[in-house]
Amino acid sequence: MTSLADHQSTKSTKLLLIGNPGTGKTGSLVSLVKAGYKLRVLDFDNGLDSLATYVRKECPDKLPNVEFRSLRDKYKTSPSIMGSQVDGTPTAFTDAFKMLDRWKYDNVDLGRPADWDDNTVLVIDSSTRLGDAALNWATFMNPSAKDGRQTYGAAQGAFENMVALLTSSDFKPNVIMICHIRYMTAPDGSSKGFPTAVGVALGPTIPAYFNSILLMETTGTGTSIQRTIKTVPTATIDLKNPAPFDIAPALPIGTGLADFFAKVKGK
Repeated sequence: MTSLADHQSTKSTKLLLIGNPGTGKTGSLVSLVKAGYKLRVLDFDNGLDSLATYVRKECPDKLPNVEFRSLRDKYKTSPSIMGSQVDGTPTAFTDAFKMLDRWKYDNVDLGRPADWDDNTVLVIDSSTRLGDAALNWATFMNPSAKDGRQTYGAAQGAFENMVALLTSSDFKPNVIMICHIRYMTAPDGSSKGFPTAVGVALGPTIPAYFNSILLMETTGTGTSIQRTIKTVPTATIDLKNPAPFDIAPALPIGTGLADFFAKVKGK
């Protein structure tokens, strides 16, 4: 017999951390570093400046506990399309899968992420740029595709496969996927917010894979601005809190993620 006390959710947390740009999603990770967690970040946004600043200020002795790999395809200007296009072969998405199979590059080898312990947090920052990388990969793999739906379908399938891997019970460490919000209009005219990915079809699908969904929110103006982590649903965004009786509706950004992890894990 298997008891709920042995459910994997008490050991590892799979979290969607969503919010608009500038709400403090990446910087809020510092509370986990302070709490002693090891962070392994797949950085698609090239935006870890805030996290580095906070760690240096609040727990500089734990800087070695944050390991990151920046993955971004190269772009070049393209006068023919009045914009930019991928320069050469896109590698960000395939490199991400390689890192998830074995975290190894240059002189770094941290083994198989699936085998890391529950004191480790694998961070995807962010789903938006990961989606761009998946689309670049799919476009490169089938350059002659005449129907854009075929390319988007391949990219969405590959993206969802990665999410399925990260949230499976066989993937032992904690996972945080940082997401921006895409608002979509329902047939009845109401608006709902979903995580960004590839196109619009995946937005409503991704949340089903995660046992926790939190929202970063900024309120106030000027010197009265406050950033908090919401744990209860809003009128436009559905959230998941696996410990609703123990966790407050809003958590302070400075300690919120560490407090959430502690409560969910029963520590």
